[in-house]
Amino acid sequence: MRMRNLKKEATDVRPEKPLKTLKSIFGFMKGYVWHIVLALLAGLVNVGAMLGGNVFLRQSLDVIENFVSGNASATESMALLGQNVGIMLAIYLAGALGGFVSMRLLLTVSTGTLYSVRTQMFEKMERLPVAYFDKRTHGEIMSRYTTDTDALREMISNGIPNIVSSLLTIVGVFTLMMVYSPMLTLFVVAMLIVMIAAVGIIGGKGAKYFILQQAGIAKANGYIEEYVEGQKVVQVFCHEKQTIEGFREINGKLCMAETSAQTFAQILMPVMGNLSYVNYVITAIAGALLIASGHLEGGAPLLISFLTLSRQFSMPLTQISQQFNGVMTALAGAERILKLFDEPEESDTGYVTLVNAAEDENGTITESAERTGRWAWKHYHRATDTTTYVPWRGEVEFENVSFGYEPGKPVLKNVSFVANPGSKIALVGSTGAGKTTITNLLNRFYDIDEGKIRYDGINIGKIAKDDLRRSMAMVLQDVHLFTGSVADNIRYGRNEATLEEVKAAATLANAAPFIEKLENGYDTVLTADGVNLSQGQRQLLSIARAAVADPPVLVLDEATSSIDTRTEALIEQGMDRLMQGRTVFIIAHRLSTVRNADCILLIEGGEIIERGSHDELVALKGRYYKLYTGAFELS
Repeated sequence: MRMRNLKKEATDVRPEKPLKTLKSIFGFMKGYVWHIVLALLAGLVNVGAMLGGNVFLRQSLDVIENFVSGNASATESMALLGQNVGIMLAIYLAGALGGFVSMRLLLTVSTGTLYSVRTQMFEKMERLPVAYFDKRTHGEIMSRYTTDTDALREMISNGIPNIVSSLLTIVGVFTLMMVYSPMLTLFVVAMLIVMIAAVGIIGGKGAKYFILQQAGIAKANGYIEEYVEGQKVVQVFCHEKQTIEGFREINGKLCMAETSAQTFAQILMPVMGNLSYVNYVITAIAGALLIASGHLEGGAPLLISFLTLSRQFSMPLTQISQQFNGVMTALAGAERILKLFDEPEESDTGYVTLVNAAEDENGTITESAERTGRWAWKHYHRATDTTTYVPWRGEVEFENVSFGYEPGKPVLKNVSFVANPGSKIALVGSTGAGKTTITNLLNRFYDIDEGKIRYDGINIGKIAKDDLRRSMAMVLQDVHLFTGSVADNIRYGRNEATLEEVKAAATLANAAPFIEKLENGYDTVLTADGVNLSQGQRQLLSIARAAVADPPVLVLDEATSSIDTRTEALIEQGMDRLMQGRTVFIIAHRLSTVRNADCILLIEGGEIIERGSHDELVALKGRYYKLYTGAFELS
């Protein structure tokens, strides 16, 4: 059944646009035109040396025949043979040098091209919207950088050079064979047609499975990475058996695809090899008959040289068949890479920017080149060709906002609220109610379907995304620490922050005590996402990172959900200082963390069902009251 399903999948798989893909690959090589030209010239020298060697081989055989038949003396024959051997050695040395130069130049082309491809892939990835990463596993994305680029490297460094070299050899050998004997060449051409048909039939079927193999590797990588990251959860809930069964199914399909792909690849080589021997035998018999009938001028020496050429003619065809499946694999990987390049980038039509502001004694706001601790929105008005500066106040307004990640499946429905400057807004509700979605829309990770979001009275669609996101910092439940020192990880919030500012931020977040106890303090290098730190310590570094950014708006998304009560108490003072004078959005399951919020929004089913301060909502004795008293629990 599994094999039948795999055959059906393979039947449906076709290289979508192989010629367009090849054209795109060559587009990456445009900076290496002269390398390619010189490599081709060196390749021609290599092929020319092979043909020249054959010509002098025939001449040497003629010398031997003349000596045996008594038409030349031994001294004369030995002199001619010595001369021919010397010339042949020089020719073959030139050919070897040409082959080395060609392969070395093409190696430069392949490594340089892959450098360009990987760089452009990474740059493209950085310009993609968050939605792209939400819909794909990390392993699937990583396979573009590993499996697909490796296949592409193999094609550029070996596949294409060998194919080009083989084609040059075929053309050169065919030309020389036509000079030697057009009649014998017809036998070789007839067998060539059979060999090309074999490559087309066998290679074409194998190509489908090579494409399935690439897709299977990506899927397996994604599954492995997902469960490596979640191994602790797997073991806690005793899901080892189900996890193994899931991987067996994915790995089984990959195994079947690899087996089928390699089966066709292994079939192709013996078929091509035996057809080349058949061609050799037929050509030898035909040549002997032509000599016997007096229709082949040059006799045995010409036939021997021609048979050598026929073997040299078959070998490139065998090499092309060897590279065929590798090229198909690379094209499949290249198509996946090109699809990444075709992904729509995050668009940004915003033109309002956030700048450091200074205010004179008359209250006039101007832009400052230095950090002043005050911000303003720089708003250029095209109609009047004027620029105004709007003081940053931190006012956020949602007006009848509706949004869904998928069409027809709304997550937020007509949400409206106002976050006054310097206020603390708490978002409370069940998982999936839409709390995090609100902050995603505020950051413009996603754009709303209906309604308006205003930031200090400015439609956020007019604000440049970089400036919008620079105006706020987020502390997430899932902390990600990068490989580097503790100071570098804190400084990630603001690259230009000095060490003193880093230490001040760590002190503000109450992270300084544990940092100073580390072996190298702020210079301690963190690896593997800070695996040697506790969850609480990692979260404290995340809060310090937000503190060093000194943001006008702060978003705390379940920031203390993974921290124990004692650690939570340690950061409360620092968090209070950090939130002072800023607009803060707090997403939390623990109602104890939102009691001091200026406004609590209770969200269920994408709608705000209750709003008010803690005391107001308790007095209302509605859903929030039941949550607070324990009569009802958040799911």
